[in-house]
Amino acid sequence: MKASARVFDHAQNPRNCGEMKDANGVMINVQDCGDIVMFFIKVENMVLEKVNFLVQGCHNLIACCSMLTVLARGKTIWEAMEITPEQIINALDNGLPPEELHAASYACDALYGAIQDYLSREKEEGHANLHRSMMGEGWRSLYVQAQRGQYNLENIYQKRKKKAE
Repeated sequence: MKASARVFDHAQNPRNCGEMKDANGVMINVQDCGDIVMFFIKVENMVLEKVNFLVQGCHNLIACCSMLTVLARGKTIWEAMEITPEQIINALDNGLPPEELHAASYACDALYGAIQDYLSREKEEGHANLHRSMMGEGWRSLYVQAQRGQYNLENIYQKRKKKAE
């Protein structure tokens, strides 16, 4: 199966690609295959005002990251954490080859990590407005639990940044 026209469009003309200097949530996701995805978010009043990414990987991964930034921008952090790999694939007109469907998961993992980084930073600063009555099920709740200090999810970007300092 060939990639769809929408996949090629997002791969050749990625939206929101580039580092964000004023990000208040950052995550780098390194896969065993060598793909690297980095997401930057700027959150204002619990809304993702800016969502950017950098990627080292195939055109399918670039397209997934690009589409995810489009889907996530303007959403609350809670709404953004409910975006699934399947929604990215659907938004790309189901145009990913079957062997490349994992690219959507890689993109989501990096965005969720950036949100978790934001929540962790907010918790450290003592902001109390980060609770939600319905946390969701499964892995999404791990990020919220991490924000509450119940579960520790390591942020590779922050770890590397501290080593460099």
